[in-house]
Amino acid sequence: MSSYHLHITNKNYSSWSLRPWLLMKELSLPFEEHLHPLAPGSGYRQPQWKSFSPVCHVPCLHYHHPPSGSSDPIILWESLAIVEFLHEQFPNSRIYPDSLPARAWARSAVAEMHAGFGSIRQEMGMNVSIRVELSDEAFNEGLVKDLRRINEVWEEGLAKFGGPFLAGGEFGAVDAFFAPVVLRLGSYLGAGERFLGERAKGYMERINGLEGVREWVAAGVKEKERHEAHEVESLEGPGRKLVRDLREEEQSSGRA
Repeated sequence: MSSYHLHITNKNYSSWSLRPWLLMKELSLPFEEHLHPLAPGSGYRQPQWKSFSPVCHVPCLHYHHPPSGSSDPIILWESLAIVEFLHEQFPNSRIYPDSLPARAWARSAVAEMHAGFGSIRQEMGMNVSIRVELSDEAFNEGLVKDLRRINEVWEEGLAKFGGPFLAGGEFGAVDAFFAPVVLRLGSYLGAGERFLGERAKGYMERINGLEGVREWVAAGVKEKERHEAHEVESLEGPGRKLVRDLREEEQSSGRA
């Protein structure tokens, strides 16, 4: 049995769950996945998760360490803390690059993503199954600022460290942290086309082509649960038009 147990929620909606899950998948770190669907009619906090998450949120990593003599797991309940812990546990896995300048840049970008980009989170809620066309009215000042900063970070990392990933030649923590933005830009049509340079667009294609990303999206599309708060969040606001729902296409193909 694995010593690492990662608790996550719906893959269609959970950007926070994706980050450590994708990192561990892409770097072949051993773990068992425990998926806890969001309760129907609930908000973002899930009191029923208190049994495994002290803050009733996910992701939450449990590390079982029998050599310590304790049966209680070590529990980490924030994505950033999980990634830093994994870096300590697997120092040769290249979660952060060997180069000091690249490692410093990657850590700064990870922290910026963890703490910032509030307008992208609010205006482009995670929903991997839908395609929403954004017109001019959708791009308020905060969203434009965030999208321009995303392009700046991606273009800087790719130029400074030579790609194909943000901090150099290998996928790492900084890529895992920005992967949900890549999926959001795929769901909300028009944002990437307007605000990303060619190098950043190429990076999006690279992330979308990762086996772990394809697996996550496919699983999200197959989920039957629809969480009302997330569905409303995806479409509320001006300048939005739903043009495609991959879940309906999945269901139709299953009936054919």
